Amino acid sequence: MCGIVGCIGIENPVDYLIDGLKELEYRGYDSAGIAVKDNNEIKVIKAVGKLKNLEDKVKNVKFYNPEFGIGHTRWATHGKPTEINAHPHVGKFSAVVHNGIIENYQEIKKFLQKEGIDFISQTDTEVIVRLFEYFYNGDSFEAFKKTLEKLEGAYAVLLITNSDNKIFFAKKGSPLIVAKGEGIYFASSDAPLIGYANRAHYLEDEEWGYVNENEIILFRKNEKISPYFKELPASKESAKKGGFRFYMEKEIYEQSDILKETTLGRNTPNGIKFDELDRSFFDGISNIIISACGTSYHAGLVGKYLLERDAKIRTNVEVASELRYRAPLLTKDTLFIVISQSGETADTLETLKMAKKAGLKTLALCNVDNSSIVREADKTILLRAGIEKGVASTKAFATQVMTLWMLSNYLAQKNEYDAINEAIEVTKVDISLHEKIKRLSKRYLHGHGFFYIGRDIFFPLALEGALKLKEISYIHAEGYPAGEMKHGPIALADEDLYVVALLSKNILYEKTKSNIEELVARDATVLTISSEYIEMTDDFVKINKTNHPMVEFFEMMVITQLLAMEVAIRMGNDVDMPRNLAKSVTVE
Repeated sequence: MCGIVGCIGIENPVDYLIDGLKELEYRGYDSAGIAVKDNNEIKVIKAVGKLKNLEDKVKNVKFYNPEFGIGHTRWATHGKPTEINAHPHVGKFSAVVHNGIIENYQEIKKFLQKEGIDFISQTDTEVIVRLFEYFYNGDSFEAFKKTLEKLEGAYAVLLITNSDNKIFFAKKGSPLIVAKGEGIYFASSDAPLIGYANRAHYLEDEEWGYVNENEIILFRKNEKISPYFKELPASKESAKKGGFRFYMEKEIYEQSDILKETTLGRNTPNGIKFDELDRSFFDGISNIIISACGTSYHAGLVGKYLLERDAKIRTNVEVASELRYRAPLLTKDTLFIVISQSGETADTLETLKMAKKAGLKTLALCNVDNSSIVREADKTILLRAGIEKGVASTKAFATQVMTLWMLSNYLAQKNEYDAINEAIEVTKVDISLHEKIKRLSKRYLHGHGFFYIGRDIFFPLALEGALKLKEISYIHAEGYPAGEMKHGPIALADEDLYVVALLSKNILYEKTKSNIEELVARDATVLTISSEYIEMTDDFVKINKTNHPMVEFFEMMVITQLLAMEVAIRMGNDVDMPRNLAKSVTVE
C-alpha cells in the first residue's frame, strides 16, 4: 500500500517528509517523492527504487525558505514504476499525492484532454491535479471542493498550490491522519507522526478540508465539524502494527479494505472491467493451465472450480515445481496463468518461461509490479494487496481468489457485483467472533493432528486452512475433500484427531454433513464452521446466511486464518516469522 506524509508550520519540513516516508517503508513501495513549497516555488523531487535514491537527490537540491510539503511512497497500480508515474504529480502551479484508485479517471482524463489539457503520466492520480487547476479561478478552496465532487473511487489526497499557504486534504476509503504538535502533520498511518505530534484526528470517509500553520479546517461532506483528537501510540513498532500483536493479525483485519482496492474500478454494476486486458486476448483459448506454488496453488484450485463452472473453460492447476520437470502438453489454444505474491517465485517463473517458449499466451496474477514474472508475462493483473509482512500469506491469498473470481466473471460475461461486495463485507473481523476463536484455540493444542475437510471450492480452502496452521503452529494438519474420508484417512479418527469442517449451505450440504457424522461417530473432535447449527459436533462457529458460496468462502477463510494464528500464539510461536520459511521463495 502506498504511503502519504505532509507537514506545515515547522522549521524544516523536508526532514519530516523524509523521516516520515522511512517510517512507511514497511508498507511496500517502488518509488517515492516529495513536493515542497520554497520561496513561492513548488520543488518536486522523485526517484524510483529505495528511499536512499530519493534522499541522495534531495541532498543536491538547494532550499532557501521551505514552508510546507507533501510526500509519497508509491506501490504501482496504474502505470509502471517510473519517475514520471511516481508521486507527487504536478500541474502548472500545484502538486498532489494520492493513495487509492480513482475509478472514473479515464472519463475525467478524456474530458480534460478535449479541453486542451495534456497529461504526462499513465496514472489515475494525475487527473486530480489537472482537474483542480481546470476549476481554479482564484479560489483554491472552491476548486478543491469541485474536484472532490467529480472523483469516484477511493482516495486519500494531499494537495498544495502556489496560490495558497495551505495543504488541502480529503479522505474516502483510504486511511489518512491529521495531527498536531509543533506544527500540523499528515500521514497515512501512525508511525511517521510519533515523535513529531502528540494528538491526532483519524479522518473518517468523506471528511476533507485544509490546514494552514495554525489551524485545521475540517468538513464532513458539506458540514463544518471540529477535529476529534486522540493520543498517539508511544511505540513506532506498535504503530506500524496498528496496535495488533503481530503483522499477521493486522493483515487479517485489513483484508476487507485490501479487497476493496483489488476490486476498485474492476467490479462495476455493469460487470467486470480490467484495464489491463482486452477480450481479444482470449480469442482462440479453449484451455487454461494455472501454475503456482503453496498458497497461490490453493488459490488456483479455487479458480479451477470457478472458471470451469462459470466460464466453461477446461482448467488444470499445476504445482510449478512438478510442472517444470514434466513434459506437459502445451498447445497454443491454452492460456497459461501464473500466480505469485512476490513475482519472483523461482519454480513458477520457470514454468512461465517454458510456456512462453511453447508459444502460449501468458497471464500473471501478481502483487509486485516490475517483478520478474510481471516482466515475463504477456499480460498482468496486479493484486493490489500491498506489502505482506507475515510470512504465512493471508491478504495475498484473499486477493488472488478475488481476482480469479472476477476473471471467471469477466470470461463468462457474468455480473456478480452484489455478491462480490457482500464477500468483501464479510471479511471484516467481528471482534466477538475473534474472542470466541481465542477461547476455542486452547482446546486444539495437544492432539495428534488436524483434518480440514470441505467440498467443491471449500476443498482448496481446507488445504489452505491446514497449510496456515502447520506453517505457524508446527502442528501436523492436512486438507481433504470431505468425501475422501472413508477412503483411508478416517482410520486416524479418534478423540485426539481434530477436524475443522467447512460446511457450506449452498454446495453439497447434506453430503458434507454426512461426512462430518462419520467422523463424529468415530469420536473425532470436530469444529464445524457453517451458517447452519450442527448440534452433534463438539464446537461450532456460525457464519452469516447467504445464498452465494463465495460469500461463505471468504467468511470461512477469515475464521481459519484466525484459528491458525490463535493456536500458534498459544503455542508461544512468532507467527510473523515461522521457522524454516521465507516470504519469497527464489530458489528451488
